[in-house]
Amino acid sequence: MNLSVPILYSLSVLLIIWSCYFYLGYRSQKKEWQKRVNKWFPEEKRKSAISVWGDRYDQSKNAQALISKLQNANLPLLPSEYIGIHILGFLVLLLLFVNIFNMPFSLSMMIAVGILTAVHFLLFSLRKNKYEERFNEQLGEVCRMLGNAARSGLTISQGIDIVAREVSAPAGTEFKRISHELKLGVSLDHALKSVQKRNKSREFQLFIATLLIQKKTGGNLALTLESMSNTLEDRKVLNQVIKTMTSEQKYISYIVPAMPIFILLVMNNIVEGFIDPLWTGPGIIILILFIAGIVLSFLLIRKITNIRV
Repeated sequence: MNLSVPILYSLSVLLIIWSCYFYLGYRSQKKEWQKRVNKWFPEEKRKSAISVWGDRYDQSKNAQALISKLQNANLPLLPSEYIGIHILGFLVLLLLFVNIFNMPFSLSMMIAVGILTAVHFLLFSLRKNKYEERFNEQLGEVCRMLGNAARSGLTISQGIDIVAREVSAPAGTEFKRISHELKLGVSLDHALKSVQKRNKSREFQLFIATLLIQKKTGGNLALTLESMSNTLEDRKVLNQVIKTMTSEQKYISYIVPAMPIFILLVMNNIVEGFIDPLWTGPGIIILILFIAGIVLSFLLIRKITNIRV
């Protein structure tokens, strides 16, 4: 009797430990099952009406042209987000002109619409080909990685897989697309030429031509890519030096047009009716000459500081 009590006690303890072990295993397995189910059948979260309208607009045909412009300008925004920012900017400008600068409501609406329209065109004009510029800045790193892959005995397709995993956007995104196309059986020539249609910069055209020629004729691909990488890195450094030397003039091109407009609005807030003479016949002529001078000074400064290598 005395011997059976310790045995039963030990068995009960082992049974509790065994039960806890299987319970914890069941919990971890249940979490794993839940993750798989959520991955296979993602739960749709409730969206607001504004989000639904935005998603519908982003998928419409009217938004495709704006998507292309935003991508070319290297702006990580959806078309609905871009339009929402403009609507918010319009309300802020309207409130600013009416309540702070004491301007008429109709005139404030016209000026706000004019400013946002000018900002829209200037934004895409100044950031034209920014996507290509950002892509070209990464080409040196891409060439170095492909050259190291070729030196290690890997194929071009395997090197492209490495670039797709290691390089950030936008180059990483394009090479991921190339990698997926190659895995689907698309030829390397066709995959590279499809990207070549979207990026028409000189550096990328030379990069694609080098890969295609080396693929057909053979040769030391690693040495060629290393030489191209050094050249692209030198160009990148030179472009950075030029940007640094012309940064002051570029900021002046923004400050010069903004200062007289700001002073005019402040004086209108201090002196009641300060801008009323501008709506007379001579005032309209002076206003047109004033706006033309501001635009001309902005364009001239930007033209002088726009140095291409």
